[in-house]
Amino acid sequence: MKQPIEQRFGHRIKEIRMFQKISQEELAWRSGLSKNYISDVENGRRNVSLRAIEKFAIGLDVDMADLFRLK
Repeated sequence: MKQPIEQRFGHRIKEIRMFQKISQEELAWRSGLSKNYISDVENGRRNVSLRAIEKFAIGLDVDMADLFRLK
């Protein structure tokens, strides 16, 4: 059975962040989101809004579509 979408999306955020070698704190600063929020998303504990998805894309400097290349 596949993981819930929140977990898969969170793993994708973490995957991109780790590839770029930036911390959650750095992503928080770049995106305007809190470090705790980023941690919750990466651990699949949040159902993110479209506004938050846009902020993640800006903070990671990727297209929003890249965030949805889920496994």
